[in-house]
Amino acid sequence: MSLSLILTHPGGSHKDELLACSLLAAVHRVPIVRREPTPEDLADPTIAVVDVGGEHAPERNNFDHHQFPADHPPVCALSLVLQHLGVYEDARQFCDWLEPAEWFDTRGPNVTAKWLGVDRNTMNKLNSPIDITVLRRFAKAKRLDPGEPLWEILSYIGADLLEYLRELRTRLDYIAQQAQIWTVDDHEILFLPRTDPMPDEPSAGIDRYLATIGKATTVAALIYPDRRGSGYGLSRHNDNPLYDFTRIDKQPDVHFAHARGFVAKTSAAEIGRVKELLGLARV
Repeated sequence: MSLSLILTHPGGSHKDELLACSLLAAVHRVPIVRREPTPEDLADPTIAVVDVGGEHAPERNNFDHHQFPADHPPVCALSLVLQHLGVYEDARQFCDWLEPAEWFDTRGPNVTAKWLGVDRNTMNKLNSPIDITVLRRFAKAKRLDPGEPLWEILSYIGADLLEYLRELRTRLDYIAQQAQIWTVDDHEILFLPRTDPMPDEPSAGIDRYLATIGKATTVAALIYPDRRGSGYGLSRHNDNPLYDFTRIDKQPDVHFAHARGFVAKTSAAEIGRVKELLGLARV
């Protein structure tokens, strides 16, 4: 359903409602108004009521969490909008900042710091002037319309987040279809073959993929298409010390080996030769 307005509360602003409004602005490109909602606003499905109103009714685009009981799992307005857009599970899996943001908004800084296992003062040290300025300017606004600088910034934030989640999901599905896991002695190697067409960044998303299949610690090295050549890139995974690619820097078909040994590029396209180079790099 198309929206005519995004409505959120006045006063102080938090990442919770700012990001929720950013997502909706990116999708619907409608004004954002900061005031208390009326019963008519809550009843109107073309008005998204965010982080205020005492109601979670996604069928009417109402996304408040404050009425949830104190022992409810940490869920904020941003969580509800992500659920509504069908990307919440991916966001929880791939946006490492989301769960802490949910805790911070629903449990406060002290409980969140304890949950994270850090000192309360550490939380303040993570603040960015970018966060402070955007939140402060958003809090001062009563209405933001498309075309205004702050509205456009919010829309960019929402659009980039959605693009990241959707592109990463597509990328992970591609890796799942193409990747092979080789067993070598007591560890594993991920091999991603060349395809036509080739992704712009062939190695992108591999770390996330390995985490999703529970092999973040068992895979020691990666082999993937070299986007700048016809061969392959070889790299350590999580800086695993089992491989040092400086050991193959004199091989005639290796045109690059980083001085710190964590990555190399070869023009070899034949898999047997690639495996041979990997064996030569084994410490």
